[in-house]
Amino acid sequence: MNKFFTGIVCAITLTLTSCQFSENIYINEDGSGKMEFSMDASEMMERVSQIGDGEAAKGMDRVMDSTIVFKDFIIENRDSIANLSPEEQQKIMALEDFKMHIQMNPETKKMVFDLTTDFIDANELQDMLKAMNSFSNLQGQGGASQNSPSTSFSGMGQEGSTAVSYSFDGTVFKRFSKVTDKELHAQSIDSLGQSAAMFGTSKYKINYHFPRVVKSFSKEGAMYSEDRKTVTFEVGFMDMLKDPELLDFEVVLEDK
Repeated sequence: MNKFFTGIVCAITLTLTSCQFSENIYINEDGSGKMEFSMDASEMMERVSQIGDGEAAKGMDRVMDSTIVFKDFIIENRDSIANLSPEEQQKIMALEDFKMHIQMNPETKKMVFDLTTDFIDANELQDMLKAMNSFSNLQGQGGASQNSPSTSFSGMGQEGSTAVSYSFDGTVFKRFSKVTDKELHAQSIDSLGQSAAMFGTSKYKINYHFPRVVKSFSKEGAMYSEDRKTVTFEVGFMDMLKDPELLDFEVVLEDK
């Protein structure tokens, strides 16, 4: 597969432990909208020189503002993908409806990755950790180590040890999680090893944008925009991995 994509996979693999994570949802009145999973790895830019001369470091010493449309990537690389195992093909196809926007600038120390997808019905929102799991699993195509920090996403998402679901009836929005396999979940946390300490300062922030004023939010500590149509809630990333239910909440909007 193309070297640019391989380099991006490796770069993200190496920077995950320095990321701040955000789950952003924009919901329209008809229930459609956009979902975005954002990784801010700007702290890592100061350590780019430690990456070395491998594929992951190529291009990281220059300004980059690029978008990967996975549907196009799959079409362009269909012959190479066809030679992969059915399991690996499935991981790539899981990203078909996603786009990734990469912004890197060594002068301003900026490195941000945004994984986005549009949806028609908020009740069918995808688990973004599952999507991130699919993307980080592509490290196998980039030659990254199986002991890399990105393996922390393994086991997360609908096909792993947890399931994240969403519902929206036009007035009440709910996000709820469930550990579906406690043993596998414990193993995925234990497998982090030293990466767990690196994740200690990472945060997972919820930014949800609604078409009407937020009347109530079921968790304490939430922040609101001036027009109260956006609600923000933050927890420690490791805390969220260990206890996914920390991000279970209910949002009630004002009536139409």
